[in-house]
Amino acid sequence: MGLLNSKNPQSKQAHILLLGLDSAGKSTLLYRLKFAETLATIPTIGFNVEMVQLQSSLTLTVWDVGGQEKMRTVWDCYCENAQGLMYVVDCSEGKKRLEDSRKEFKHILKNEHIKNTPVVILANKQDLPGALSAEDITRMFKVKKLCSNRNWYVQPCCAVTGEGLDDGFRKLTEFLKSYRRTRETLAIFKQK
Repeated sequence: MGLLNSKNPQSKQAHILLLGLDSAGKSTLLYRLKFAETLATIPTIGFNVEMVQLQSSLTLTVWDVGGQEKMRTVWDCYCENAQGLMYVVDCSEGKKRLEDSRKEFKHILKNEHIKNTPVVILANKQDLPGALSAEDITRMFKVKKLCSNRNWYVQPCCAVTGEGLDDGFRKLTEFLKSYRRTRETLAIFKQK
């Protein structure tokens, strides 16, 4: 797929929310996509916003929101204009942190602003021993049930090496195109 970081004024734009617990790998993943290399990151206090240009002439404005417990209380505030959700899970973490992540995922899906938006879960840190698989995350997070009203996908990945990131963003791009067509069709019917 190949991601580019140049801006193309003719490309369509989409606002993407990048969420997950602290230290899940959100910022590492975002900067790996933008610059095609692994950069040293520090914990995000607040948020990072980056524009990522895809070859498919779609520019993603990615909002990487901090995942510390205090920041999670304001995640809902970032949902209003989101057209897609990427939720990052550290698959190498212990049971308590994975359960916390599952609860936060379930909570954010209830936000009215992202009711039918597509979701891609990035099952990160697949390079670490004992990391849960994408299938494990799908079951543990009850994704089939929670996302039955939207397009969803769980992509195994490693933010440090970049493995799986292109596939995850390619899937989100497919979902965004379908989501846009559906919204445009609904808007036409509402006008009549």
